[in-house]
Amino acid sequence: MDSTILTKRRQFLGQAGRGLGGLALTSLLHPGVLPTRADHPTHPLLVTPRAKRVIFLCMAGGPSHLESFDYKPQLEALNGQPMPESFTKGQPIAQLQGKALKCMGPLTSFKRYGKSGQMISDFFPNIGSIADDICVVKSMVTEQINHDPAHTFMNTGSGVPGRPSMGSWISYGLGAETQNLPGFVVLTSVGGGQAQPIAARQWHSGFLPGKHQGIKLQSRGDAVLYAGSPHGVAHQQQGDVIKAINALNNHRNTLLDDPEILTRIAQYELAFKMQTSVPELTDFSQEPQHIIDMYGCKPGDGSFASNCLLARRLAERGTRFIHLYHRGWDHHGGLKNGMTKAAKLVDQASAALVKDLKQRGMLEDTLIVWGGEFGRTPMAQGSGRDHHIKGFSMWMAGGGIKGGTTYGNTDELGYNATENIVHVHDLHATMLHLLGIDHKKLTFRFQGRQYRLTDVHGHVVKGILA
Repeated sequence: MDSTILTKRRQFLGQAGRGLGGLALTSLLHPGVLPTRADHPTHPLLVTPRAKRVIFLCMAGGPSHLESFDYKPQLEALNGQPMPESFTKGQPIAQLQGKALKCMGPLTSFKRYGKSGQMISDFFPNIGSIADDICVVKSMVTEQINHDPAHTFMNTGSGVPGRPSMGSWISYGLGAETQNLPGFVVLTSVGGGQAQPIAARQWHSGFLPGKHQGIKLQSRGDAVLYAGSPHGVAHQQQGDVIKAINALNNHRNTLLDDPEILTRIAQYELAFKMQTSVPELTDFSQEPQHIIDMYGCKPGDGSFASNCLLARRLAERGTRFIHLYHRGWDHHGGLKNGMTKAAKLVDQASAALVKDLKQRGMLEDTLIVWGGEFGRTPMAQGSGRDHHIKGFSMWMAGGGIKGGTTYGNTDELGYNATENIVHVHDLHATMLHLLGIDHKKLTFRFQGRQYRLTDVHGHVVKGILA
């Protein structure tokens, strides 16, 4: 081939690379100059969105549906009697496998709440007060029976570690609403029972670009460590350093075309902006006392209640996906005492978050999801219950959800989901649909195939949509 043609080809490719790198840097440093996917509602990925953001309240450890939202009088009648073998034969059971199985009736009372008359246990009177705003899904099923893989499945749609989390998929699909805070934030709290660990890979971006990874904020003390400028360095000087570093990174990217370099550019810029945005975010001094009292918290104390108030503030400032983990629901023994303590820590604030968003006009475009990685068995494990994946409850509110409704059901003992079964893949498909995304079209090519959050499964649960 003629050397002149080769030279021209190299020049073209080099100029194209520099041009694309420059466009990428421009879009990161000057948001709004270039269009993004979220700027185009007619993009084939999008359907009509009902929600702009998600707040996922994860009750880590698996709260018992039989002491919360799924009242079973027949189970109460069989309390202490052998569990009928027809329910359990050949079924996956965690720690009770091979042991004598006895029924355990609900350890608290239930009553009807709201005009909708939803049955909710006495452990959750505050959630009962928002009964007409929530949809209780009583027919959830999942595929992983132990905590860590069950969280992995709930968060990523796969039992294989390393896949992108749902928050990362949503960030990838819609982009960020804010340029001053992370688009995907994680907060954790603990209390009420055995606290299973939550690995950071639960909010990892997997094979998606690293800028879509969740950012864990500290629930107590400084939300972000080392956010301030070093001693003796002014904010403007810090900005000059960031610009210089990003210019070098951009120059390097013209040679390598590496998405991780673009991620590095974006994260340097975001970290610089967070030096001013995070202190403002965590300054609760302007929150009226009646709002703080409604959540039942002391802001910044590391509690679930404080995290719920912080979640509302993040939502107001444009964070796309906010994931709260409360670790304290693994009640293999001492179930009644554990449920009493754990519910007291989350009940008031969960309801307050819904009420607060509603009074601010934000509930209609904020999707709230509440639930654990699985439920608990109708069979006793001493004074507690074992892990259970064949039927459990979650509730959702806002963002296009039909409030005041109950969807699906389990059998008379709360063992198997029997009516309008909702798989975790269906939950993910519905979440994406409410955000305006067709879950079948939001894909990323990796290792020779197109991946998606719902893998090759999932359908939108239309029965819970307003």
